[in-house]
Parts: sequence; C-alpha cells; structure tokens
Amino acid sequence: MAQDLAAHWPVYLLIPFVAALIGYLTKRVAIEMMFRPLEFVGIPPWLGWQGVVPKHGGRMAAIATELLTSNLLDLKEIFARIEPARLTAEIEQPLLRAIDDITRDVLAEYQPRLWEALPAMAQELVVKQVQAAAPRFVQDLVTDLRENLDEVLDVKHMAVQRLTRDKALLVRLIRETTRPEMAFIARCGSYFGFGLGLVQAVVWALTKNPWVLPVFGGCIGLFTDWLAIKLIFLPREPVRVLGLTLQGKFQRRRREVAREYGEVIAREVLTTRNLLDAILRGPRADQMVAMVRRVVSKAVDEQAGRLVSLTVGAPRLRELKTAAADRAVALLPDTVRHAEGYLTGAMDVAHVVERRMLALSPRQYENLLRPAFRQEEWKLIAVGGVIGFLVGELQVLLMLH
Repeated sequence: MAQDLAAHWPVYLLIPFVAALIGYLTKRVAIEMMFRPLEFVGIPPWLGWQGVVPKHGGRMAAIATELLTSNLLDLKEIFARIEPARLTAEIEQPLLRAIDDITRDVLAEYQPRLWEALPAMAQELVVKQVQAAAPRFVQDLVTDLRENLDEVLDVKHMAVQRLTRDKALLVRLIRETTRPEMAFIARCGSYFGFGLGLVQAVVWALTKNPWVLPVFGGCIGLFTDWLAIKLIFLPREPVRVLGLTLQGKFQRRRREVAREYGEVIAREVLTTRNLLDAILRGPRADQMVAMVRRVVSKAVDEQAGRLVSLTVGAPRLRELKTAAADRAVALLPDTVRHAEGYLTGAMDVAHVVERRMLALSPRQYENLLRPAFRQEEWKLIAVGGVIGFLVGELQVLLMLH
C-alpha cells in the first residue's frame, strides 16, 4: 500500500478534490434543475425535464398566495392608507379633463338640442359645476371601495394568475430571495465531497476495487444533496452544539429574505397597475362597475339633474347615467396612472409584507421556500447520485489506464 501511494500519490491527492468537484457540480445541476427549463424539454411524458418550480407553478403560486393573503397582507389596511384628498390632488388635471370630456360627450349625445342651444359660457359653467364636485366624487368612490373591498377585488385570483401566467416571474420570486441558499448548497457539496473523498482515497488504497470510486461518487452526490437541502431549513430554531449556534440558513436570513420578498411582491405582483387591472377586469369587476355607476348616478342627480330632469324621461336619464359611468370606468386606468407613485408609496406593500413576515412562526416562514423543494426533492437528490456515480466511473477508467 505504501509503495502504491508513493508511486501514484498525485492520483490519491486528486481523489478528494475530484470528490469536492462532484459535490459542487451535482449541487449546481440540482439548483438549475429546480428553475430550468421553463417549459418541458424532451419527449413527453417521461423522457425529458421541466424545472421543478415552473412545472408546479400553479400549486406553488397557490401556496405562496395563501400565505401572502392569510398572513402577510391585509388589503383593507393597505387601502386605508390612501387619502382621498391627496389622491384627488395627484390626479387633478387628468380627472378634470376626464370630467370635461364625459360631461360634454354625454350631454351632447343624450340632450343634443338643449346642449347645443346653450351658449359656450353656459356650457363651461355646467362643466365647471360638475368638476367642482370631483373631490367628493373621489371621496365617495374611495369610501365605497374600502367598505366593499372583498366584493370588488379577488386578490388571490389576481396573484395566482399573475404568478402562473408568467413562469419566469415565479422563478424570479423564488430565485432572487434564495440566492444565498443556492450558493450555500453548492459550497456544501464541495466541503462534504472533499471529506468523503479522503475516505474514498483510503478505501481505494486498501481494496483497489473498481466499484469503490463510482459507489462513493454516487454516495457523495446523494448524501451531499440531501444534507445541503436539510441544512437550509433545519434546525428551525437556534441550537447550541459544542459552543456553536446552529440554525437553518434560510431561517437565519429571515430579515434579509423578508425585505427582498416584500420588494419583489410590491414591484412585480401587488403593483398599483395590477391591483387596478384586477379591480376593473377581474372576476368581480362587475361589482366595481356597479359601484362607479352608483357614484356617477349620484353626481348626475346632484350636478346635471337640474339641467336634464325636466326634459329627459326616466328611461333616458338612466341611459345617460349608464353612459357616463361606462365612460368613467373606461377613463379610470389612464386617470389613476398619474397617481401610481403616490399610491405605491402610500400603500407601502413592501414594508407591510416585510413586517408581517418577520412575525411568522419558523414553520410558516419555511413554507415560503420549502414547497419548491418538497415536491420533487427526491429527484434532485437522485440526479446528484447518478452524476456522482458516472464521475466516479470516469475516475476508475482514468486510474486504470
């Protein structure tokens, strides 16, 4: 054995380093297989692969959304931060233009003779009168929205659709918040692989059995994949062992993860534009339209009613109100767009999510990421074992020749 070591010491020296490389490569492959490719590549249904996250995007999006809506976000609290007076000031000019257009177009369509008979100054006076009621119009709409938010907005449907429709977004959400964990897995593969490689070198020197290297390579791939994934999450609470404090890396990074997760949710999912789109075009959009119609109807009665009530019958007046409401709904996205900066800052979704995430129990917090691994964790570990076995077999071929 001593003679063999002396004759082939470079080979023995390389064994733990190759084992470390096996550990690292198997982890990198496992990490990439979690996220890539976004779509199935190969011959369906079995011969091929799709990233674990995009493959189970619907289920994972549902889990993430359930956690988000149940524990991290109270939409009524978010919308309560919006000040109607400040919102009105932010959208003042586009709001006045919209009211001007709606008033002129609707009255010209439903009361053409009366409207055309009015002098230009009188028409301006009618428009100004309706515009003067704009702050109250916004106040009534915001109040109605707050009081009936659950009837108007299905945030779970919105978030799940957003995350499942855009697989790259779901991958980005998980990958951006877990990048250090992914790097940790790869490093663990190197460290554990090197340690096992030392044992592997000794066993090879004693036995010269050609099965030693591939079997050890497979074991290194399996064990290091399994252990690295466990070390991300466990232990959930800090544990003192031999003077050292041990805790799962994902648990230790809670503050950093909470900040990053909140920023991604605010920037990519619960944006002002997405929320408005869900309110106006989501499954409960008809409730929002009905709400706008109530507010517009009230405004028509108060402001334009004197002008048209004597000359328009009840059916025609209802049509006028409906037309005005429909125009208001159509112009709402462009009008509110001018207040996106204010609304984003006022709702402060990122900090709300961050604060609530820090209050989660360790197990609840773990569920942010754990579903990404749990579904097909065994496949990732198995792939590590197969790659380790093949690299070990390659080692045998090189050493025997």
